[in-house]
Amino acid sequence: MHAEGRVRHLTYAAALREALEQAMSADDSVIVIGEGVPDPKAIFGTTAGLLERFGPQRVFDMPLSENGMTGTCIGAAICGMRPVMIHQRIDFALLAMDQMVNNAAKWHYMFDGKATVPLVVRTIIGRGWGQGPQHSQGLYGLFAQVPGLKVVMPSTPRDAKGMLLSAIKDPNPVLFIEHRWLHGVVDDVPIDLYESPIGEARVVREGLPDSVTIASLSYATLEVIEVAKALSRHMNLEVEVVDIRTVRPLDYPCIAKSVRKTGRLLVVEPAFESGGISGELICRLILDAFDSLKVPPLRICLPDHPVPTSPYLSENYYPGPQEIADSVMHIMQIPKTHEGYMNLGRALKREGRHDAPHRDFSGPF
Repeated sequence: MHAEGRVRHLTYAAALREALEQAMSADDSVIVIGEGVPDPKAIFGTTAGLLERFGPQRVFDMPLSENGMTGTCIGAAICGMRPVMIHQRIDFALLAMDQMVNNAAKWHYMFDGKATVPLVVRTIIGRGWGQGPQHSQGLYGLFAQVPGLKVVMPSTPRDAKGMLLSAIKDPNPVLFIEHRWLHGVVDDVPIDLYESPIGEARVVREGLPDSVTIASLSYATLEVIEVAKALSRHMNLEVEVVDIRTVRPLDYPCIAKSVRKTGRLLVVEPAFESGGISGELICRLILDAFDSLKVPPLRICLPDHPVPTSPYLSENYYPGPQEIADSVMHIMQIPKTHEGYMNLGRALKREGRHDAPHRDFSGPF
């Protein structure tokens, strides 16, 4: 099903809420459960009004018992329901890892395809306002290792709605990961039900041959697009941007095709460097398409160090647009003495607090 018909501006959070409302209206087996689902803040506004619309038989709060409640949702899914379970932080999903990895992901295989677990688990990653080492980790790589578990990370409101609807219809478990800084992003979103494909990357900005492919995930994709526009304007450099969108299954062919065109690769992801998706992607490329590379690939990740809580420490912890631009220049062997570099730096300089996406940001967190 394609995203066609009437569109209007929606935030990422509103797009997720609309996807839930439309899925619940279309299918009585869809239920929503999670810590804080019926609260006034409504999981960053993504579940607002659902309790009033569908009642307490289909919209639930849940106790602080992540492993037990995930097991309950797996059982409901096996019995024909389609639960959408929400762990407000991916860090909390670690408490349910046994259920997700050893039960939900394995059930279809162990029963020879005769049983399914149509479960969606929504989680949130990302920095900001002192979230610190236990509330902001990008741990999607842990789950992306697991056969039987799909892991999606949409970066736009349009994809957020479409991929959530696809995840709800999927017959087996999908981990749906949102970056907290995306919830306020606005995009054109179709009114009708539609599905965005799971397992397909997307070229969001066409580049020129003999340039650079930048493959990115989640909120990093917005920063990469900002950098790409600035490089075009100030350096006359047209890079290609690929939004990975799904980390399992990983759409390697799309990225490889782009790299064969440009000859160079930079991967940007909001996770620790060791064991990340960037390493997996670069490894595959070297094994499969080494001759296409004109220079060694680069990656930009979080440092292999716990995330600081202090704003003074976190200010230099997170890479941003300037680091992305500098990496592109390094790959292209363009010196920083280039006449456009000063203007590039001015264009990419952040205004306001470093631990919020923009000066006027006021949450929710």
